[in-house]
Amino acid sequence: MISIPSTGSAERVLISELPACADRPVSVEGWLHRRRTLKTVTFLVLRDRTGLVQAVLREPHASALEHLTEESVLRVSGIVKANRQAPGGIELIEPHVAVLSGSTEPAPFDLYRPTVPATLPTILDHSPVTLRHPRLRAPHVIAAASVAGYRAALDGLGFTEIHTPKIVGSSTESGANVFEVDYFGTRAYLAQSPQFFKQMMVGVFERVYETGPVFRAEPSDTARHLAQYTSLDAELGFIDDHRDVMEVLREAVDGMLSAVRERAQEECELLGARLPEVPARIPEIHFAQAQELLAAHTAQDPRGEPDLAPAHERWLCEWAAREHGSEFLFVTGYPMRKRPFYTHAEPGRPEYSNSFDLLFRGLEIVTGGQRLHKYEDYVAALAERGEGVEAYEGYLQAFRRGMPPHGGFAMGLERWVARLVGAENVRLATLFPRDITRLSP
Repeated sequence: MISIPSTGSAERVLISELPACADRPVSVEGWLHRRRTLKTVTFLVLRDRTGLVQAVLREPHASALEHLTEESVLRVSGIVKANRQAPGGIELIEPHVAVLSGSTEPAPFDLYRPTVPATLPTILDHSPVTLRHPRLRAPHVIAAASVAGYRAALDGLGFTEIHTPKIVGSSTESGANVFEVDYFGTRAYLAQSPQFFKQMMVGVFERVYETGPVFRAEPSDTARHLAQYTSLDAELGFIDDHRDVMEVLREAVDGMLSAVRERAQEECELLGARLPEVPARIPEIHFAQAQELLAAHTAQDPRGEPDLAPAHERWLCEWAAREHGSEFLFVTGYPMRKRPFYTHAEPGRPEYSNSFDLLFRGLEIVTGGQRLHKYEDYVAALAERGEGVEAYEGYLQAFRRGMPPHGGFAMGLERWVARLVGAENVRLATLFPRDITRLSP
């Protein structure tokens, strides 16, 4: 039968808990994922956050559901019975159906289909609904597990989680790549990163990390760029050089993958995501050596360029897989002219830096390195850029009062997840992406 819900209904049971409730009456709540009507029986497939279950209605009760549309929200009470042919191997019989909320229009495509028969614009334009599809929802479960693993790993290494402002008075890296905002009549910017703040907090906590949004006003309309993304940042003090930072990053990545295996295994299986193993020591190659390899084995000679092209990142990852059996590769020693002013130079080769990128499956997903830690070095670095210290007064306070050698890194969460699940476009690993054309939904 169908009815209006009452406050005296049985306590809700999640669908994943039903196997332990065999032959017992239960109440489940969720969305009508699919309705299949045969001659004498109707099957309702209900979906909640943990899975699917089938409810079996027979006449005359099935006729009352003729106008019930998919994605309506229901409470279904019935008896749990084993059925190997049903989703999950169980079903609800003798069900009582209560409508909690009706669906007034269809989804842009059938959400019960095993694949997604829609273009990326359709998916993004209707994301409040399309994200209900299990395959579109799954990357975000994996993202949540990754962040949980990141936090657990760094908590275990003595880090303190911090939360820094996202409206700042000056740009961190380049004035050309910031979003300007009116802050009560004063010019301000959306933060490109928490870089200055996390460095200052090394002077307070020694080891800090943050997970939060960052903003880049880059006019890039590619499958790998976003105007807003989630950055996993960390900064640690009392290091010898950037390799200490690389070791911490290795532990963070390993912790993230452990959490994904534990918390999102079903989602990985649904997407066919193959999780990598993190080597005990991730292989590394110096930028200069990488350029020599690329010059010898690719069609273009990249020597003299200050950065790696996407094709070069892909080739180097293939090389690391062949030579070292690793899907991860550190490229160290990027030219100083490509790195921010707070980057520490490589001893003995001042044209190169004590910095690194972590490449994974053909793409850079992390940038990091050792920072300057002496006030006089900052004065010199800014002077070399033709700048004074006045615009950085709040930041440089910490360095005038003693800061340890330190360094850190930043990982783009969406790029990480896209690489894990094999998404061709980073937007498929992003909740409500923001790019040069999209501000809604």
